[in-house]
Amino acid sequence: MDRQENRGFGRLAFAALAAAALGLGLAALPARAETALPGAPAAATAELVIHVGNVSPGGGIMRLGVYDAAGYPHDKDPVASADVPATQGETVITLKGLAPGAYAIEAYQDVNANDKMDKSWIGLPLEPYGFSRNARPVLSKPDFDRVRFTLAAGHNVQTLKLQNSDVPGE
Repeated sequence: MDRQENRGFGRLAFAALAAAALGLGLAALPARAETALPGAPAAATAELVIHVGNVSPGGGIMRLGVYDAAGYPHDKDPVASADVPATQGETVITLKGLAPGAYAIEAYQDVNANDKMDKSWIGLPLEPYGFSRNARPVLSKPDFDRVRFTLAAGHNVQTLKLQNSDVPGE
């Protein structure tokens, strides 16, 4: 699966290891476009290929958002987002036209395709989820510094593994 889709998806909630819930809404936005002055050279953009591993055999939709430091804490205004069919084992998502900079990735596998992160009655996530740099939440989602990566102009690759997956060895 190597396709880019920038469609919307609903709000979801994450919780980690206790009743404290953490929000993770992935609103849809295409990659931000920078406007250049007439006659000015075009700004270099980045392509980001994201390999999401530990994808459950349950299917559904892989929902992913890429955030800058300003949008990450409140899950607002992702610089790019994608909803693609989840492919067992690994789902690959390609995003193009991103501005170079520091970003974070949040993803979850919406196994039942109901546009939300399902959670238990005490707020624990019931569907697979993950963050860039494979950061693990502890009572709340990881802060930006734990999930941050640098995107350079040109081709970039990031890999993350879903947590809470029913994949053996997860």
